[in-house]
Amino acid sequence: MPKFISSLLSNNKEEEEMMMNPTSSDQSQPEAQQLVLGHNSGSLSFSSNMSLDDDHEEMSRSALSTFKAKEEEIQRRRLEVRDRVLSHLGRVELETRRLSTIHQELEALADPMRKDVSSVRKKIDLVNKEIKALGQSCQKKEREYKEAVEAFNEKNKEKVQLISKLMELVSESEKLRMKKLEELSKNLEI
Repeated sequence: MPKFISSLLSNNKEEEEMMMNPTSSDQSQPEAQQLVLGHNSGSLSFSSNMSLDDDHEEMSRSALSTFKAKEEEIQRRRLEVRDRVLSHLGRVELETRRLSTIHQELEALADPMRKDVSSVRKKIDLVNKEIKALGQSCQKKEREYKEAVEAFNEKNKEKVQLISKLMELVSESEKLRMKKLEELSKNLEI
């Protein structure tokens, strides 16, 4: 049983004891008052003492019955409070179990997602590293390609220039040979 309930029940017992003690002192007060009255008057008759005893007895019975009624009422209320507290405790325990179950279900739902998410994130990180390396390689190869294309174009231009020079030389050479042949042929005719 939780501490606050046991302390609540023990406080009720203390209240009952306190209620028992003041009523008993209340009962002794009329006796003390009667004794004081008896001593003060000094000469009360025996019959008045008898009627005082009857009154005292009747007051005692009345006080006792009142005390018993109050005690029963206190006991009844204490039991009602205890029953209500136990009822609330039962509901609290049920709700605690229900919340615990819901919490476990939420954890079970969250765990696979977390594992999948972390796995996908790791794969993304690996792919990012590969992409970075490939990007650097691609840039390097693009530079090399551009340099190779420039070199190819230069060589191609050089080739075109050389071919045109060759064509010029061949053409000039043919002209010169033709000219020589014509000269030789003229020399032969003469």
